[in-house]
Amino acid sequence: MAVYMLSSEYVALNGVDYSAHFKSATLVVDAAQLDTTDFASAGWVEYIGGLKSGTLSLEVQDDAANSSIDDIIWGLLGTVVTFEVRPTSSAVGTSNPKYTGSVLISSSSVGGTVGDLAMKSLSYPTSGAVTRAEA
Repeated sequence: MAVYMLSSEYVALNGVDYSAHFKSATLVVDAAQLDTTDFASAGWVEYIGGLKSGTLSLEVQDDAANSSIDDIIWGLLGTVVTFEVRPTSSAVGTSNPKYTGSVLISSSSVGGTVGDLAMKSLSYPTSGAVTRAEA
């Protein structure tokens, strides 16, 4: 797969595919920057990588019906659950890797602007390792 358009991203929480409820999903993984600058750095800042962390950000098309996305997220509030994100809903492979790990469901929200589609913007911190796999 070369350059592609996101049109069928796969997003699962707690082992369940909720792709039909999400308008966007972004996983960002970072490594802390540890400053190792010293007098021998010749006037340049030097870094090494430290602890890794991540955030899974989701744009949810809200549905408050019983057993729908709002009810499910509310029920998971305060718990650590697994996640899986893929560029497409196709099978995992060399051009469609999966990113997996766990996130803390740390927030939920309700509300919005009159006349707009009911949406939630949610960001969850990863808990533990995030992996990338092609098979």
